[in-house]
Amino acid sequence: MKKAMRILRIVVLVAAALTLAFRLSTYHPKPIQAERVVSRGDAPMLQSGQSLKVLNWNLQYMAGKNYVFFYDEWDGSGKDDRPSRQDIEATYPEVVRVIRDEDPDLLILQELHDGSSSTDGENQLERLLSYLPASYAYYASAFYWKAAFVPHPRIMGSAGMKLAIISKYRVDQAFRYQLPLMPADPITRHLNFKRAVLELRLPVQGGKPLSLMSIHMDAFAQGSDTMQRQVDYVIELLGRTVSEGRSFIIGGDFNLVPPGLSYARLPDDEKAMFQTDTEIAKLYALYRGYPRVEDVDGPEGERYLTHFPNIRDRPDRVLDYYFVSPDIAPLDFYVRQHDTLRISDHLPTIMEFKLP
Repeated sequence: MKKAMRILRIVVLVAAALTLAFRLSTYHPKPIQAERVVSRGDAPMLQSGQSLKVLNWNLQYMAGKNYVFFYDEWDGSGKDDRPSRQDIEATYPEVVRVIRDEDPDLLILQELHDGSSSTDGENQLERLLSYLPASYAYYASAFYWKAAFVPHPRIMGSAGMKLAIISKYRVDQAFRYQLPLMPADPITRHLNFKRAVLELRLPVQGGKPLSLMSIHMDAFAQGSDTMQRQVDYVIELLGRTVSEGRSFIIGGDFNLVPPGLSYARLPDDEKAMFQTDTEIAKLYALYRGYPRVEDVDGPEGERYLTHFPNIRDRPDRVLDYYFVSPDIAPLDFYVRQHDTLRISDHLPTIMEFKLP
């Protein structure tokens, strides 16, 4: 009996140690948590009635366009596991070239790596900032994938991916909001993406504060109601933002096609990955969305395509959007396509607007 009890205690201790090690090696964010706002120097405050330019871009962790990654194929059969160091080094100056040329006041970014073995552990946000003018004085970021070791046969290493927002204007607070997770067993849920919204709150002299948000919603969620639950969460978040007296602009990669003709134009082998009645239609029904559906479906619709899948030979769909509060006055929207096709699998979208 004593020997059995000793064995049982050893088993319990080993199990507890493994559980603790697992929890310490994976990311466990709170449903809502404050994130650190970093200041690189002084910056002016936004002014009521001011016009601003925003650039939104999924940077595909600086990988470039010379690959078909394993997850680019819906069955996970893409031939590439990671980008080369040479291609990463070649992508940074191209990203910086576009940002400097557009000179936006605010940058909304997705898919920046930090601590990922597939990009050599580099903090890509810090490196990108080192190339940008000092006028980009404020920034914040939030992880939505973080694990010390992911035992996927095509990864077998650490993971770290962030949302980020960079501002030329003063930022007072930043928050991370946890989106609903895809259903999975407990181990997979801990090791997998934890998609999120990053919000920065910017004070406005003479007006209501501005909430600027970056989002990257789930992909590969077919067979579940994950996308609907994430859209519903965003709607609740935006409604709460308005009721608390702030204007908002949310931009990012929603991984959903727009209402209208877009679903019918998808390749036949990918239609099963989307809903015929796209979940994002609920956001369009409540707020002004860009690109506008009438532009995407119009005779010049190709100008508004934002996603260039690595398995295709051209951009073929919209996945990236802005939605704005009713008091924001949009001035212009466009997708920069002519010189960005070899930088990322997403194209930079630019919006100009006027604060109330």
